Amino acid sequence: MTKLTILEFPNPRLRKKAVPVQHVDDALRQFIDDMFETMYAAPGIGLAATQVDVHKRLLVTDVSSDHSEPHVLINPVILEKDGVAVTEEGCLSVPGYYEEVERAEHIRVSYLDRDGAEQTMEARGLLAVCIQHEIDHLDGKLFVDYLSEAKRSRIRKRLEKDRRLQPAPAAL
Repeated sequence: MTKLTILEFPNPRLRKKAVPVQHVDDALRQFIDDMFETMYAAPGIGLAATQVDVHKRLLVTDVSSDHSEPHVLINPVILEKDGVAVTEEGCLSVPGYYEEVERAEHIRVSYLDRDGAEQTMEARGLLAVCIQHEIDHLDGKLFVDYLSEAKRSRIRKRLEKDRRLQPAPAAL
């Protein structure tokens, strides 16, 4: 398996809309495994293909503490949503920042699983929030888009400053 590079805000590639997956095959399943490895290593509870610069409608999640509840959603579509949940969200593409975001508390979503079979899932609470967050990525939207322009600008400037202050990799 391969650990993938996660794009960070404000990288413009995070704004690209993902296209539907046309074929579920062994290459896609290997990519899914790489996404899980990357997400768990980060560590995170969700990862959209857009975040690793692959602009296909695919996401992985696992909100369990012991990595025992992995979900693969290919071409996900939210069919229903209801209720309101205000939760503190973070993002692997916006490292170190957490803010409250309002989302639906319950969703029903259709998708293809890792074998290409059509599925429907009901999700509540953290899993519902995570799926909505990752689908936003597939649509070119980040959780910071729910914040005020002032907060978003402050986060962008801090992340850019942090990147400038990071030491360059050693030359071989």
